[in-house]
Amino acid sequence: MADDLSTPLTGRKGKPGAKRHLPIARSLFALLALIGGAFALRLILVDDPEGGRPSQEASVASTRSNNAVASAVANGPVTITADPQQYNADGSVAAIAPTGSGAAGLPDIYGALPDLSEETSDGPIPRMGASGLTPFAAYARPASAAAASGKPMVAIIVTGLGINEQGSMDAIDQLPEDVTLAFAPYGKTLDRTVSAARADGHEVLLEVPLEPFDYPQNDPGPQTLLTGDAPRANIDKLFWLMSRFGGYAGIINNMGARFTASAADFSPIMEELGARGLGYIDDGSSNRSVAPQLAANNKVPFSRADTMIDTNPSRASILAALASLETKAMENGQAIGIVSALPISVTAVTEWANELAAKGIVLVPASALMK
Repeated sequence: MADDLSTPLTGRKGKPGAKRHLPIARSLFALLALIGGAFALRLILVDDPEGGRPSQEASVASTRSNNAVASAVANGPVTITADPQQYNADGSVAAIAPTGSGAAGLPDIYGALPDLSEETSDGPIPRMGASGLTPFAAYARPASAAAASGKPMVAIIVTGLGINEQGSMDAIDQLPEDVTLAFAPYGKTLDRTVSAARADGHEVLLEVPLEPFDYPQNDPGPQTLLTGDAPRANIDKLFWLMSRFGGYAGIINNMGARFTASAADFSPIMEELGARGLGYIDDGSSNRSVAPQLAANNKVPFSRADTMIDTNPSRASILAALASLETKAMENGQAIGIVSALPISVTAVTEWANELAAKGIVLVPASALMK
C-alpha cells in the first residue's frame, strides 16, 4: 500500500489516474456555427422583409374632410383667388369701414384683420397695415349722419366687460350700437363676448391696467404697468395685454393715477400706440395725467372723459350724472361719459339714450370725439 501511495500520478493519456479534458471551445464553436447556419437558411428560404417584427396594417385613406382647400388640392391643381373687393392689387387690405366682425366682411384672425396683425410670442397684436391703414381707422365705428348736423354730441363708454360672460352679453344686447364697449383683458370667453359686440355693431376698446398711487393695496390686475420698471418690461406687459383679443380701435386706462403722471414711464407706451396706429382714451380720473401732451407728440388719436357716470350706482345718481353730461355737451359741443357694466347702469343708459334725439343731442361712438 505504501508503494501505491508513493507512486506518482502520470498525465499520459490512457494511463490510470490521467485527467480528462472536455472540448468546451470546440463545442461552443459548433453551436455558433449551427445558429449562424440556421439564420442564413431562414433568410434564403423565408420571404419576410419585416424580419419578424410586429406590424399592423392601417389605411391612409380617411372619410373626414374638414378642410375644403386641402381636399381640393388632394384631387388636383387648384387656384385660390382673393376677393378683389377685400384686397387691393398690391396685396394690401382695402380701407373699408367696419360693419361688425371684420371690416366689410374681411376675414378675422382672433378678431383682427390679417394685415393689421403682428404675431408675437403672446399672440397677435395690432399694427399699422402695409397700406398705412391703422387699427383705429379700421375698427372705429363711423358716426351717424346726424353727427354732421352740428348738434351736440355725446359718447358713452361702458367699461369692465368680458369678466362676466352673461352680464356682458346682456349689456351688448341692450345697449345702442353707438355705445362704445371696453373689455378687461382677463375674461375667459373674450373671443365670444368681443365677437358678439363687434357683430352687433359696437366699436370696442381694450382696458389696460396702470399703476395707481396706492398700489398694490389697490391692484388693477395682472400685468399692471408700473412706474420704475424698465421700459422693455412695461412694453412686454403691454404686448401680453394687447394679445388678449383683437379688433379694438384703441385702449383706455384702468386706474393709473401714478403711471399716467410719470412722463418717463408713460412716454414709451404712448410711442408704441402711435407706431401701431391705436387710439387712447383717458378716463379723466386724474388731473395729473400727461396723456394729452404725450398723445399729441406721438399723433395718437386721443380724448379725455368728462364724467364718471355711476360713481354712486343708484338710478337717481346715474340719471343726474347723465343730465350733467348733456349740459357739458350743450356747452362744449361734445362730452364723453364712462359707466361700468353694472345691470342698473346699463339699463339706465339704454333708456336715457333712447330719449337723446328728442333733446337735440346725438349719440356717437367715442372714436368720433377723438382728435
